[in-house]
Amino acid sequence: MFHLIPKEKAKVQPEWPERFRQLAEQAKHPLLKSFYAAGCISPDTPLAQVPFVAMDFETTGLNPQKNGIVSIGLVPFTLKRIYCNQSQHWILDPGKPLYEESVVIHGITHSDIDEAPDLRRILPQLLEALKGRVAVVHHRGIEQPFLSAALKARLGEGVIFPVVDTMELEARLHRHHPLGWFARLLGKRPVSIRLADSRTRYNLPFYAPHHALTDALASAELLQAQVADRFSPDDPINLIWH
Repeated sequence: MFHLIPKEKAKVQPEWPERFRQLAEQAKHPLLKSFYAAGCISPDTPLAQVPFVAMDFETTGLNPQKNGIVSIGLVPFTLKRIYCNQSQHWILDPGKPLYEESVVIHGITHSDIDEAPDLRRILPQLLEALKGRVAVVHHRGIEQPFLSAALKARLGEGVIFPVVDTMELEARLHRHHPLGWFARLLGKRPVSIRLADSRTRYNLPFYAPHHALTDALASAELLQAQVADRFSPDDPINLIWH
């Protein structure tokens, strides 16, 4: 059942620029202090002026507290251009068991991670690439929680940052009204909002899934298509970020 929070009890979070200022003061680790001190764009920044970075993780499972990150892909972009020459991809030692079920999905094996670095070694490059940009992911329940848990385990502090979720943008359009009983009786199913299926609706090309760099690129292209189809370049970023 859906419950509304009474107004007098609702906690209103400060906007992201103010949260970053607060976090820059509170953070103890130099890497995190530097990350937050770089600041965050204003919530009324037009989408056309937002510096984005698409991000995708492959992991050993779906639980950020029990599983680890085995690869990260980053692709910086704007609404007009994708900077493939600035993209980055790392295979990492997850520091957690590598299960057969996840190997089947992402194809990263024990031999691939034998000499791979721990996340801590590439953190300076990773956080530098995220500085001042708005992260774009397809399903925000993975990247931000996994990165925060991984940093807390290594640095003693987690991390938060604004995220645009291309899956959530598809859900706004296709999952707003659940299927009625008659539609279900006829065997209809909810529209898929998985990355590949979402891209198909915008006539974007098919990419083989579960490679962090390819999926990051796929998410970047998907957001460009979503904005072109349903939003205006003049719309503010706070219309779509979390």
